[in-house]
Amino acid sequence: MSNPSTPDPAPPRDALLLTPADDVATALRPLHPGQQASVQGLQGTLLIRQGIPFCHKVACRDIAAGVWVRKYGEVIGVATTAILAGDHVHVHNIRSVRT
Repeated sequence: MSNPSTPDPAPPRDALLLTPADDVATALRPLHPGQQASVQGLQGTLLIRQGIPFCHKVACRDIAAGVWVRKYGEVIGVATTAILAGDHVHVHNIRSVRT
């Protein structure tokens, strides 16, 4: 039984955006094409375009080829091809700039 003076806990999220400046969020569970994912740190939902494995990155906005990609508030790589919001972000479309 819930206590009327205690708010219900937040609904579970599908992904986590670590900082507002980040281009990618981390999947908190496997995400499926066509799913409307709830991303902590984003307003509304994000339409998942490709399968995203648990703990992998999903683009939260469109990213043009050649543009730096941010996670943790830091540049983690450069997009090697255009990436659309809801796409899987991994070694097939990003090149690391970390040494």
